[in-house]
Amino acid sequence: MKHIYMDHAATTPLRPEVREAMMPYLTDAYGNPSSLHAFGRKSRIALDTARHHIASHLNCDPRELIFTSGGTESDNTALLGTAWQRLSDAGRQTRGHIITSAVEHHAVLHTCRRLEELGFDVTYLPVDEYGRIRVEDFVAAIRPDTFLASVIYGNNEVGTLQPIVEIGEAARERGIIFHTDAVQALGVLSIDLSALPVDLMSFSAHKINGPKGVGLLYCRRTVRFEPLLYGGSQEKNRRPGTENVAGIVGFAKALELAQSKWEEQHQRMWDLRRRFIEGLTSRLPLSHFTVNGHPQQVLPNIINISFPGLSSDTLLMNLDMAGIAASSGSACSAGSLEPSHVLAAMGLPEERLRSAIRFSLGYGHTPREIEEAAARVADVVMQTQRRGR
Repeated sequence: MKHIYMDHAATTPLRPEVREAMMPYLTDAYGNPSSLHAFGRKSRIALDTARHHIASHLNCDPRELIFTSGGTESDNTALLGTAWQRLSDAGRQTRGHIITSAVEHHAVLHTCRRLEELGFDVTYLPVDEYGRIRVEDFVAAIRPDTFLASVIYGNNEVGTLQPIVEIGEAARERGIIFHTDAVQALGVLSIDLSALPVDLMSFSAHKINGPKGVGLLYCRRTVRFEPLLYGGSQEKNRRPGTENVAGIVGFAKALELAQSKWEEQHQRMWDLRRRFIEGLTSRLPLSHFTVNGHPQQVLPNIINISFPGLSSDTLLMNLDMAGIAASSGSACSAGSLEPSHVLAAMGLPEERLRSAIRFSLGYGHTPREIEEAAARVADVVMQTQRRGR
């Protein structure tokens, strides 16, 4: 039995071209890019070249890119660094107000909760039944002391896209720094940082068939923030520590591949999504499953489905035995028995909260494979229902 991996939103397989690009910097070209000798210079050239390549794909200044260890660090740096900068500018006498949403990744939510503990005020915007923020709610939440807003670009559990442009424009008009977690959006959407009204944006390499342990924070030149780490002058004193040269080179190659023939790949994801849902529809009564999230304003590769009457944990185990790898939501909270905070914020009934499965598509999937996956999922659902579990 061939196993079918449908958990690309958790992590993606390393593409062969990416591995090939990384290999020289895992073997012979091992110099520290801060060293002045020939070994160090070779690594420095690779690092600078990768930074410029990524900047060209994102349409920004290379100096606005800060390499990190992943999306979580990028989110933390954006929020904490901006908050510490405010305290520094205000002589540590005032905290201020932050706006975010109830459906953020935990890297943002937990950081905001920590900032609340330290005296900052945080507003968590509600979402509609599709997981989408209302722009008018964002505008209404703004206060005179609001200095930062953070709203995820494409949700990691249901794929719903937020009105980033409208929110960003509203924030910019009022002098509010705007951050968005674009970890899931990178490679799936076309991102032009020169056009988007965004000040800070987080990315991660392993979501686009790059290596784990490498992230990126875009920081517009006009934005100042306090670094979270100290001990070196790397990344223009904004993120010290010896750079992961091999990983960064891999990140650049992965983004290049993701951006090549982007429109064709984007359409392919929509086609695979349609095939998967139609495959379930042809084999299961419509009352047996419900697709969660926005029907159009959504990342096409993320399909969140509830199977009322069944348990997510039981379904995942049975799917695994049937050769289907999926998840119940964010990989960062996979061990939790609590229902998804995203689905709860959407106001879904309990039976949909407790039976939700996230299927996510990506590189390497073929139409035939996705149709086979739909058939296996339908069989598992029917068998699990017959067992009364």
